[in-house]
Amino acid sequence: MIEFDQVNKWFGGYQALAGISERVGRGEVVVVCGPSGSGKSTLIRTVNRLEPIHSGRILLDGIDIHSRSVDLDRHRARIGFVFQQFNLFPHLTALQNCTLAPMRLRGLKRVQAEERAMVLLERVGLAHKAHAYPSELSGGQQQRVAIARALAMEPPLMLFDEPTSALDPEMVGEVLQVMRSLAQDGMTMVCVTHEMGFAREVADRVWFMDAGSILEQARPDAFFSTPQHPRAQQFLADIKR
Repeated sequence: MIEFDQVNKWFGGYQALAGISERVGRGEVVVVCGPSGSGKSTLIRTVNRLEPIHSGRILLDGIDIHSRSVDLDRHRARIGFVFQQFNLFPHLTALQNCTLAPMRLRGLKRVQAEERAMVLLERVGLAHKAHAYPSELSGGQQQRVAIARALAMEPPLMLFDEPTSALDPEMVGEVLQVMRSLAQDGMTMVCVTHEMGFAREVADRVWFMDAGSILEQARPDAFFSTPQHPRAQQFLADIKR
């Protein structure tokens, strides 16, 4: 579904992505892990063009998404993106956060959009909070609303950028449970996360990044039991310690 072909990205003189070439299959769950500053978030932000690239190609269903001919709004409408800091509209209720994009971008009538939103809020366990504002929700609840909002556009692809890193520890599990549910339903997902238990349990493959490169990609059982790259071995040893 996604193909990275020799993707390079610089921030000034710093190379954030160095010749990335990998693929994500339809229905696959890929967890991207690695130390801070390794390029993980930059990588997934290039997929919905929150970050431009300087060379190479990124193909989504065979289409070069960084081509000038690509309709950016239409492209982003096909990708659900869940941010580290929730990014809900503070002046809108949970329900309104979930209906805004379908009404404006897909032309859904309010009744249709609200019916769909309520189904999704029910799925993430928050139908009873439909009329609450973000300030009235816990961090875990806000992130679950953010997932429901992303799903409201019925995207074939979901990207998660460290969705639990801003949460208190007791709230992490409720968000990961929603993500597990999506994976079980066959959603194509690329998740940047430090939650190694989630990676071991849910991922089809793990990509390990450092210094802008994917140094290792493997199935979770192989990655966690017998990592091949010395930097991956050190990373996992540090986590266990």
